[in-house]
Amino acid sequence: MVTFNEAVRTELVPTGRLRAAINLGNPVLAQGTADEPRGVTVAIARALAAALRAPLDLTCVDAARKSHQAISNGDVDLVFLAIEPAREDTVVFTDAYVLIEGVYVVQPDAPFTTVEDVDHDGVRVGVREGSAYDLFLTRTLHSATLVRADEPTQVFEDQSVDVAAGVRQPMTDYVTRTGMRIIEPAFMQIRQAVGLPRACSTEAVTAVTQFVEELKSSGFIADELQRSGQNATVAPPSSR
Repeated sequence: MVTFNEAVRTELVPTGRLRAAINLGNPVLAQGTADEPRGVTVAIARALAAALRAPLDLTCVDAARKSHQAISNGDVDLVFLAIEPAREDTVVFTDAYVLIEGVYVVQPDAPFTTVEDVDHDGVRVGVREGSAYDLFLTRTLHSATLVRADEPTQVFEDQSVDVAAGVRQPMTDYVTRTGMRIIEPAFMQIRQAVGLPRACSTEAVTAVTQFVEELKSSGFIADELQRSGQNATVAPPSSR
């Protein structure tokens, strides 16, 4: 297992405590409540805190943008976010530890059969504001219009937008409940990673990256996903 020298440890836990943000808005990564969070991200944070010999403080939020804001403001030392260029001004990422997918949901009789059908004038796509798929679609859609909200399926229903975008697992649950339809295949792969403050040294980032790689190769990540009842893909080994 990776060991952290004192200089790196001091850099990663500047207050003497490892402060990590947990996004309860992504049920693949975290479940439970703010008082009793659980899931793969909570397990990673606990494992890293133990390796750093530091107490752990968890700050639970309900959206990825709030995790990003917390680390950008210096309120936390560690986040769990999808790798996205729009976040790299304030966050430096390890390689991915889990891969999930972004999918489109539409009405069963909607005139969309492919992902490409969505990107046309007049088509409105509901997204969770500041999510990985919001940032991705902001960069890649040319004609469709994004409608940002706290919950894409809610705006899909309340404002009758044409398409709702979201993470496959909760969107699959939504489709099962409502009879809506997922457009296949997924429109994006979401690479979930550990994020550190942009000011972190290369040595510190490398050490945390190696630590995450060991959690992947040991089966820790797969076990924690299974323990929390989540069907997600462990990312392949790092190419670094």
